[in-house]
Amino acid sequence: MTTSTASAADSILGSLGTLLPDLQAVYTDIHAHPELSGQETRTAGIAAERLRAAGFEVTTGVGQTGVVGLLRSGEGPTVMLRADMDALPVAEATGLSYASTVTGTDQEGNTVPVMHACGHDMHVTWLIGAATLFAQARAGWHGTLMAVFQPAEETGTGARAMVADGLLTRFPKPDVILAQHLMKGAAGTIGWRAGVVTSAGDSLQVRLFGRGAHGSMPEASIDPVVLAAATVLRLQTIVSREVAATESAVVTVGALQAGTKENVIPDEALLKLNVRTFDENVRTRVLAAIERIVKAEAAASGAPKPPEIVPLDRYWLVKNDVPSTTQVVDAFRHHFPAERLRETKPASASEDFGVFGAEWQVPSVFWFVGGTDPEQYAKAKAEGRLSELPTNHNPRFAPVLHPTLETGVETLVVAAGAWLT
Repeated sequence: MTTSTASAADSILGSLGTLLPDLQAVYTDIHAHPELSGQETRTAGIAAERLRAAGFEVTTGVGQTGVVGLLRSGEGPTVMLRADMDALPVAEATGLSYASTVTGTDQEGNTVPVMHACGHDMHVTWLIGAATLFAQARAGWHGTLMAVFQPAEETGTGARAMVADGLLTRFPKPDVILAQHLMKGAAGTIGWRAGVVTSAGDSLQVRLFGRGAHGSMPEASIDPVVLAAATVLRLQTIVSREVAATESAVVTVGALQAGTKENVIPDEALLKLNVRTFDENVRTRVLAAIERIVKAEAAASGAPKPPEIVPLDRYWLVKNDVPSTTQVVDAFRHHFPAERLRETKPASASEDFGVFGAEWQVPSVFWFVGGTDPEQYAKAKAEGRLSELPTNHNPRFAPVLHPTLETGVETLVVAAGAWLT
């Protein structure tokens, strides 16, 4: 990033201070009105309204509730900025004055509490802020800015839904795709890395079949509870005995459901598994090992039929393009003090952001912005209690408004400005 480019980004950010009160109101409103995956109609409406007011060409309903805005300013590169919009079925326990009391209906028809426990409300607000600033300073940059508000990241379906709805053919192909995520970390800090950023994620459901009987007559049964227990324990050997120490994987059984009464041996047991990997070869081996173990344990128990293994969702590996990451980080270094930037390790969390770059076959860059109160974070770090601070998906997870709000707007403007100004 040249000095002139850096000053152009600074110029675009010149009115951020006057915009912050409005952005804070947008954020607290979205936080108080979260929507589950695929149901983000209100949030999408806010995003679309803000983009139209700023002068963007706006298309709604992309991939069900997705929003795409285009702002052109002469000849130049096309830069896509993406923010996800959905919330989680979590009961908020932050105690904030704008805390969510909303309930919603999940995909199974259950009434559940809803909370922005992963920061997507902040992601939407950041992108609204950056889009507004670029529109206000339209004469100071050249190219096309594409603002994408994506649904259903939490279910791993939103990015693919937008692609399936013609994202790649209905809109200009970007030269680079950029996004960021709110995380636990001192507010105002930015975490970056080249290469693999977040893991691939696979979720599976396994149905194990047995033969029910009275609890006092186990000899008449093929007990699926025992089969499930043996399967869970054996699955834990995949990482400890089949994945090399120089490689990495996580296999978690997050649900084990069987039976309704203590003296009734049921006919079936249900397992739900989550797998995280950082290498496609490791992923293939781990998934094959899961299938092998599940089928073998069922056979060893004399199960009346083979188990059913059904994929629930999949998240692609997010891998940052090295030259584009260098371009973004150089821009950050020209704008932010060195102490606010840090190189991170790959995160075991997963994201469907990688779908866009892979499908469009263009470089992408993904980074993290801290949202924890800096004094609280420093104190916890000094006392060795960082693990006690609320993380994403925790009922108590909520960023401090400042400097989190302005930092995320700045990072989007500075990063996009490395191509557009």
